[in-house]
Amino acid sequence: MPSDPLPLTSVAPGARGTVTEINLPPASRPRLMEMGLLIGTKVELVRFAPLGDPVEIKVRGYNLTLRKHEAEQILVQVVP
Repeated sequence: MPSDPLPLTSVAPGARGTVTEINLPPASRPRLMEMGLLIGTKVELVRFAPLGDPVEIKVRGYNLTLRKHEAEQILVQVVP
């Protein structure tokens, strides 16, 4: 039984999942889309910076760094 989607900031480093929802304002979405972060994209949380911001994820074969407030608005379905 699949679990509920979680914000990227709530998953453990090393966890993988699929993006199910992006709740960012319309002005922020095109930048993420250009970088390949779309609904249905598989992502892996690589690490948090020492103070928790920014968050590093792996998406489509490269590492991407997001601000914590952006990562909180991206929901993922964690893959066991």
